[in-house]
Amino acid sequence: MLSKWTAVSPMRKQKHFIVTKLVRDDTDQIRACELEAVINREATTIDWQELKDESHWTMGWK
Repeated sequence: MLSKWTAVSPMRKQKHFIVTKLVRDDTDQIRACELEAVINREATTIDWQELKDESHWTMGWK
């Protein structure tokens, strides 16, 4: 929660994001996360495991 991420390829002209919400299932396992763009605060929900793919995301703002 509140971790910072940089999209390798900008999403809808946005590159820097903050995790603002974790989506959990009935067993309390994290299934998705909500990313909020820093510039326009537009929210996008993705599978949290996509953040592990270094070809799409890097941790921190770069």
